[in-house]
Amino acid sequence: MTTSANIPSWPALPLDAWKDTYETLHRWVQIVGKVRLAQSPWLNHSWHATLYVTARGLTTGPVRHGANTFQMDFDFLEHQLVIRAATGETQTVLLRPQSVATFYRSVMGALKDLGLPVKIYARPNELPDVLPFAEDETRAAYDADAAQRFWMVLVQADRVFTDFRARFQGKCSPVHLFWGALDLAVTRFSGRLAPQHPGGVPHLPDWVARDAYSHEVSSAGFWPGGQGVPHAAFYSYAYPEPDGYRNATVRPTGAFYHPDLREFILPYDAVRMATDPDATLLEFLQDTYEAAANLGRWDRAALERQSDPRPFPA
Repeated sequence: MTTSANIPSWPALPLDAWKDTYETLHRWVQIVGKVRLAQSPWLNHSWHATLYVTARGLTTGPVRHGANTFQMDFDFLEHQLVIRAATGETQTVLLRPQSVATFYRSVMGALKDLGLPVKIYARPNELPDVLPFAEDETRAAYDADAAQRFWMVLVQADRVFTDFRARFQGKCSPVHLFWGALDLAVTRFSGRLAPQHPGGVPHLPDWVARDAYSHEVSSAGFWPGGQGVPHAAFYSYAYPEPDGYRNATVRPTGAFYHPDLREFILPYDAVRMATDPDATLLEFLQDTYEAAANLGRWDRAALERQSDPRPFPA
């Protein structure tokens, strides 16, 4: 067992140092996310498929299985996946160096032992390599310290994203983790329909992307890096992208528009090493949102909350 007591609140997370663990863990998270996806009624924007940050790791939240309910929790303190059924029964899969195939068989076997068999689409989505989980014996790294550091970054990002989300009273997503790209995201909506999304996301049906982007959005998030960005980063984008958006001036220093990704990028280290990381990240979230909302002519007066509505301190 390891603990987070000696890990800084905003720990270092250099991509090269944990790349192998990242690739393995990403597929493990996809397996668990696909279980929730397979057992849940479809919600708009795929909100039924996401995971959520907890005080110990990541959770599916309650997942139904006939008259039963279960929950799957990644615990990055004890380094285990815990599956709990409403019947009181529990199964545990240890998080340790093991192949994707071994983890997949263990998870499916644990669900079956609980009387909760689940069939998933057992290949990765949104990744260039779609080797079936049951055949992936090559990705087998698990650095417990790196996994814990990744989770701690999610804890901090989730906290700041939640503060940012509270400023908006229009339609807004929860703060949740999409396992396709392994990114923590929060999305604001203008309330207007968007032009049909062109699709083209690797190994993702176009209709899923079109459902996700059915309405105008300003979306921000965090992901560990990749796709031409060789470091962990915060991102923000608008769909559809209004004229002039890519040329907007946004804080803090170090933020830039990535023309290939069509997103504003803020390196994670620019936040981690800032005097006030929370304020630095909130600047980025607010400025990129305002660029999207102002240039896209959103009804900001109707959509934004001006103050905390509580009549007295909580």
